[in-house]
Amino acid sequence: MAGMSTSPPGGSASLAFPSNYSRKIGYNPMMPLETDKFSHPLGRFGAVPLTRAALDEVLQSYRRPNDKVSEWLREGALQHLRRGLYLAGPGLRKASACLPLVANHLYGPSTVSLDFALAWHGLIPEGVAEITSVTPKDSRNFANSLGRFTYRHLPLPYYTIGQSLGENTEGLGFVIASPTKALCDRLVLSRELPLFSRMAMRQWLLEDLRIDPDCLATLSLAEIGLCMEKGFKQRQLGTLRAVIKSMQPEEGA
Repeated sequence: MAGMSTSPPGGSASLAFPSNYSRKIGYNPMMPLETDKFSHPLGRFGAVPLTRAALDEVLQSYRRPNDKVSEWLREGALQHLRRGLYLAGPGLRKASACLPLVANHLYGPSTVSLDFALAWHGLIPEGVAEITSVTPKDSRNFANSLGRFTYRHLPLPYYTIGQSLGENTEGLGFVIASPTKALCDRLVLSRELPLFSRMAMRQWLLEDLRIDPDCLATLSLAEIGLCMEKGFKQRQLGTLRAVIKSMQPEEGA
């Protein structure tokens, strides 16, 4: 239905996303693409992760579907991500795997955040080895042929703040924290970081994380305020808000 909003994979129903969200993240992976009739049956999935249920639809014409899955895995036509979740092999995709999208599907509900999101948004200069996410479920780690995926627990009321729809260059969408929320998550999940003084906070932001001051000035004070309202490390978030505010130009200046 036109205009209807949809929720992210396993996400909160209260979050509003564009009406084409399901199409963009591939929630109908059986949708036919422009391929000839001789193409591999897994080619239609592209870089969208597929569940065993979706795979079973492809395999319904085979007498021994499990044997076919084993064959595809041996051939590299299918990549195993975790139990019940797969990805078409590199030779069947027009683009490389979309790691944030894989992270959304691998364990959910979850949102890409922390260092990976900060790097994605251009706030930190270094590349990130792990695909980092937050989740209202228990913390978990996964490792597969694509890399290492980590998930850190956050309380549900706090977790739902600042979720946004990201998109890679191939047009695949995924759930990722906003720049402000990714930084707040990084702060509240950092152990043994009191950072109650503005000087210590500035040092952490500018020297430890190496975030450009101009980038910090663009962050949302209102969003930090929403995080503070949830009562989770309010004092540190308050110091962060004060430092960010001091970097922003005064209204009317």
